Order: sequence, then structure tokens, then C-alpha cells
Amino acid sequence: MRALVIEDNPKMARAIASGLKERGYAADISLTGNEGQSAALTEVYDVIILDLMLPDVDGLDICKSLRSSKVKTPILILSAISGTTDKVAGLDAGADDYLAKPFEFEELVSRVRALLRRGQASESAVLRVADVELDLVKRVATRMGKTITLTNKEFALLEFLMRKADHVLTRTQIGEHVWDMNFESYSNVIDVYMSTLRRKIDKGFDKPLIHTMIGVGYLFGSGPS
Repeated sequence: MRALVIEDNPKMARAIASGLKERGYAADISLTGNEGQSAALTEVYDVIILDLMLPDVDGLDICKSLRSSKVKTPILILSAISGTTDKVAGLDAGADDYLAKPFEFEELVSRVRALLRRGQASESAVLRVADVELDLVKRVATRMGKTITLTNKEFALLEFLMRKADHVLTRTQIGEHVWDMNFESYSNVIDVYMSTLRRKIDKGFDKPLIHTMIGVGYLFGSGPS
């Protein structure tokens, strides 16, 4: 899961992003409305956390603009203004949820999870590629019925690979989605994680599903034809 945090308070933005990363999510930060809107239009996110009181663009206008641009990513509004009229305005602008400041971080995470479940319900709560199944609600991975124990980051990595099954993914693509947009492409962290994931997914099974595309990246699925 990759989140975009649009928040002009650097301390709060970093705290939100850090908390999400601790739970296995990737998170990008935009400190201005224009920067955040541009990122939301050009990058792929699973959820957008949007502060209303931004220095350059009103959060409601960003919300309306994204919806008019056919961006369907779930939007969670954060605001120190908590009146009923303000909440209605936010939801009517296209937001999916509204959380008043100050808030407990666990509540924010819970609301993010709810938005993700809601979005997944319109697709499928279980991803299937070959004999691997990934239950996005229960957060359980299995292969041929055998449960595979994964860390939060490994789960996020496998989810991205399965959503892009049979597509060659570069290290940069993987890094930016599973980690964040500041991912250093020369880092070997992806190779380390892929090696660990390969042992968990492929070891003991006849058909490998994780394939290294030399000089390019990785492919999850039946393999290159």
C-alpha cells in the first residue's frame, strides 16, 4: 500500500508517514497543495491523506479537482475544523472520510484500513496468481493451501507483484510503490527482500513464480515466454 500525505506541517507530515511505514506501508510527503495535487495526478496511490488548511491551495479545491480529473483514490481529510457543516463540505467535495485534529494515530490507521477495504471490495479481497493466494483483509498468504508467514513489508511487496503479475517491474517501480518516491534505486534492499520472498514463495514448490530479469528487474508469474 502506498499513501500520499499532503500536509504543510513538516513535523506532523513526518509523524504520519513514519507511523505508516512502521506498519509496512509506503508513504510520500507533499508539503504544499500544488505539489500534492501534482503527485496525486502523476503517481499511483492507494490512499491520500489530505490536510484542508494548506498555504497555497485549499484542500477542498484539491479534492474537487482530483475527482474532476477522474482520480478515484480514496481521500481522507484531516482538519482542525470539526463542525458538521465543514465535514459535509469535505465529503461533498469528494472525500471518503473526514478526521478532526487532534487525533489518535491508531484511529487514523484504522480509517485508512477501512478505506482500503472499501476500495478492495469493489475489486477482490483475495488476489490469486497461479497457486498463490493473498487475502488482503485477513492479510494471509498461502500457496497450495500452505500458509506463508510474511512481514508487513514482504506482504506489501507480494501484493504489488501480484497486482502486476506477468509484468516486468523495474527496481525503481518496486521501490517507489513499496517504499516511497525517494527510494534510492542503487540500493540493494529490493534484491535482499526479493531473495527472502523467493525463498518463502518458491522453496519446496516445483514451479518458480519469482523471476529475475537480468539488467531490468523482476517478474511475478509464469515467467518470460
